[in-house]
Amino acid sequence: MAYEELKSSGITADTPKNIMLGAGTIHKGFALSGGKWNFEESLIGATSGGSKLTIKPELTDIEVDGALVKMKGFTVKTGETASLEINFVEMTPEILKMCVVGDSAESEDYSGYTEIVSRSRINESDYVEKLAYVGKKTDGTPIIIIFDQAICTSGFEIEGKNKEAGVFAGTFECVANTSPEADTLPWRILYPTVAA
Repeated sequence: MAYEELKSSGITADTPKNIMLGAGTIHKGFALSGGKWNFEESLIGATSGGSKLTIKPELTDIEVDGALVKMKGFTVKTGETASLEINFVEMTPEILKMCVVGDSAESEDYSGYTEIVSRSRINESDYVEKLAYVGKKTDGTPIIIIFDQAICTSGFEIEGKNKEAGVFAGTFECVANTSPEADTLPWRILYPTVAA
């Protein structure tokens, strides 16, 4: 029996072109118009330590008497979650407001400051429309992941350290519109097609 056809890795001629490299960028209101993405206008801010994107189906195994192992066809999707944890190193009033349920305005009591204060209810403006992560493959083509709408569920927490930039994580969860068919989240992954 010949074993020469059994390779020691999964590397192919296309592998170098299909590797994602770098931390990527984070966008709000990311959209395609006239064949061009609004990259600069939608950029939220700088990150440090990258970002973590998670899209996870919620699966339920149907238990059947006598079946001692998992079986094909007896696992059903019963929900899903999608989240983006962003490690912000850049702090702006807009980013801070995205992380908390609050209102912001020029302070009347503290001249020269924008004041962000707590609010008791979530408003439509607390949802981030078209939150996007844009990464690049080694060949320079972008991979884009968009949440149609998301809300920050982590709040705001920062730990200042001597001789280090203050980095704070914001976790944004994708949420669906109110609908009788509330069984999928409005996320999409845009992967570049191979040029012919």
